[in-house]
Amino acid sequence: MKVYLNGRIVPEDEALVPVTDRGFLYGDGVFETMRAYGGEVFMAGRHMQRLQRSASLVGLVPPLDEDGVMEAVWETMEANGLRDATIRVTITRGSGPRGIDPTLEYTPTMVVLVWPFSPYDPGLYAKGVRTIIASTRRTPASSLDTLVKSCNYLNSIMAKAEASRAGAFEAIMLNQDGFLAEGTICNVFFASRGVLRTPSLACGILDGITREHVMALARGLGMEIREGMYRPEELFDGADEVFLTSTSMEVMPVSRVDKAKYKVGPLTRALMDAYRESRP
Repeated sequence: MKVYLNGRIVPEDEALVPVTDRGFLYGDGVFETMRAYGGEVFMAGRHMQRLQRSASLVGLVPPLDEDGVMEAVWETMEANGLRDATIRVTITRGSGPRGIDPTLEYTPTMVVLVWPFSPYDPGLYAKGVRTIIASTRRTPASSLDTLVKSCNYLNSIMAKAEASRAGAFEAIMLNQDGFLAEGTICNVFFASRGVLRTPSLACGILDGITREHVMALARGLGMEIREGMYRPEELFDGADEVFLTSTSMEVMPVSRVDKAKYKVGPLTRALMDAYRESRP
């Protein structure tokens, strides 16, 4: 694999970042993950806006503007001969003076990685996936602005470890007040009494780009959508359908949350179809 690193395309084994880089030392950086279909990066503009916003919220000055970042993405895809790909753009505060003070002078690091897209097992979309409610809580906005897509993913990693130990596909985290928040790499939706529901941004979740797109698709299909603060009991006692959304999964149906079981219902299927029709 060939990698974009600070303005150059280099072989993966030559893509070296200093051990003093703050991304390595502290997770001090931001990133975006995107998908390319047939050479077109889906919702690239929205991803670039969020990358720049994340950087701004933590006081990080990216080395390139939105157009420059996308040029780096195209260059990396071309260098690897990929048209269907998973893409990750990472920008760290880089290397500089010793210590954690982010206001000192640093030289940012920017990396673009691309991989051939490996689709999920079609059987998962047909039958749904098993999830759990994690004991690990979502980092509260009072600790770190949840609109920042940060390189520090330890919170999600710990929740994912819970899911793995339980033999589950994904973990759903609650916020500090016990309301449904999001998965480790995804947003959560559920349907009850014909209404599509999802945790609101006030619950301390990242404003998922796929989440936004799915909500727009649902409105286009005439579905009623409510964003709110929901207890996990509303999944266990009142939900008819549950699904997850992310750049890589698109719309992934859920067959089980802890001991509660669900079928892949009509709203989920309609949104799965609509999403596939909307992409390149």
